[in-house]
Amino acid sequence: MFLTITTTGTPERPATDLGYLLHKHPDKAQAFSTSYGTAHVLYPEAEAGRCTAALLLEVDAVALVRRGKGKGRGGAPDAVLAQYVNDRPYAASSLLAVALSSVFSSAMKGVCNARPELPGQARPLRVEVPALPARGGADLVRKLFEPLGWTVTAEPVALDAEFPAWGDSRYVGLVLEADTLTLAEALRHLYVLLPVLDDAKHYWVAPDEVDKLLRVGEGWLPGHPEQRLITSRYLSRRWSLTRQATERLELVRLAESDDSEVEEIDNAVEAETEAEEKPTPLAVQRREAIVTALRQAGAARVLDLGCGQGQLVQTLLKDPAFTEIVGVDVSMRALTIASRRLKLDRMGERQASRVQLFQGSLAYTDVRLKGYDAAVLSEVIEHLDLPRLPALEYAVFGSARPRTVLVTTPNVEYNVRWESLPAGHVRHGDHRFEWTRAEFRAWAEAVAERHGYAVEFVAVGPDDPEVGPPTQMAVFTMTTPKEAKAA
Repeated sequence: MFLTITTTGTPERPATDLGYLLHKHPDKAQAFSTSYGTAHVLYPEAEAGRCTAALLLEVDAVALVRRGKGKGRGGAPDAVLAQYVNDRPYAASSLLAVALSSVFSSAMKGVCNARPELPGQARPLRVEVPALPARGGADLVRKLFEPLGWTVTAEPVALDAEFPAWGDSRYVGLVLEADTLTLAEALRHLYVLLPVLDDAKHYWVAPDEVDKLLRVGEGWLPGHPEQRLITSRYLSRRWSLTRQATERLELVRLAESDDSEVEEIDNAVEAETEAEEKPTPLAVQRREAIVTALRQAGAARVLDLGCGQGQLVQTLLKDPAFTEIVGVDVSMRALTIASRRLKLDRMGERQASRVQLFQGSLAYTDVRLKGYDAAVLSEVIEHLDLPRLPALEYAVFGSARPRTVLVTTPNVEYNVRWESLPAGHVRHGDHRFEWTRAEFRAWAEAVAERHGYAVEFVAVGPDDPEVGPPTQMAVFTMTTPKEAKAA
């Protein structure tokens, strides 16, 4: 990953002043550690008439894979392979932007203690990026840089020079030239627009990215004709952050047009005097839906299969209608935590007689699971490899055979509504798969038909008209013996 910055000069204003501005001596080759590899700064040429500083980012491919550990399972088929085979060592991206900010932080802020007069001086600048991903092509590159005072040369890179019929790749060779910009302005443009053109960020996009964007975009972003596209892509299309940034940029624009301070414009609404009502967490909504379904089924003796740390068991204990509650999990550590959560060692005798925890694998039949009114598999099946699902199916539906079985699992279609979840990723690193509503319905109906159950489906959480609810629940009810025999 490579970038050069070149300037020209005169005896009165030598080009080697670039070394003062970048805080990197032209006679040295220096290396700096970054989150994803090593950044090297060197000067291929350093004369009074012409000086070039080069930033070479040597990406640590292993570090990239480790930081993405557990991601991609259940997404696109090539998601795991893409961690190892990608363009990150070569093509300019958010990784290069992070290196610019880290290695040239003082220059980006316009600070030079040794020569305070230099940062404010515009000088001839030429920036070259040999391989730049450009989602939108050369036309978008020009739309982004030309309004900022750059002369843009963006040459598309052929997919394969020996096979011109294959057309161009999504990469361009970029050359930017300007005479009226300071080095700090140039670096701030690159810091924002490199990841915008790649249309991807390779690190967690937290809410403080809005502050970074406004700080680095000060003076040029509020009036940029492609402001909305820049803001959306820079913030990884997280709509809440994009809206927040857009509103703040509009305040800046209004303040500038009115020659006022932002604080004077943004005083129309008084501060909230009451705390906003927080939405009910999905985990709570899920437990409420399960309890409601168990009550409707008239269940008194309930199995929580894959009980984890005992949250559902704790909820069921609060309702005297459930006279016997058994939590089963393969993890002894989870059962220990559940025991502490329930305070079993301090529980009264009557209450303790209602609850039991024991270790067991749902991949095997277990006589201890027979004879119960209902069994709950809440967010369990997606943690099993698909070839092991038939074993769980038989252990629960074929062997234990409770009258009612409740199964909840994520609806993968809803994942696009999670702002913090990158595209193509599952909700948890241990999820082996996540199903669409149609896939879950097909599996549940086949299970019901094989084992003599009827099945209904319940939406858990907000039911989006396009992508459905975040959690889907199947309610299996055993049919009469006659119906079961026919099935």
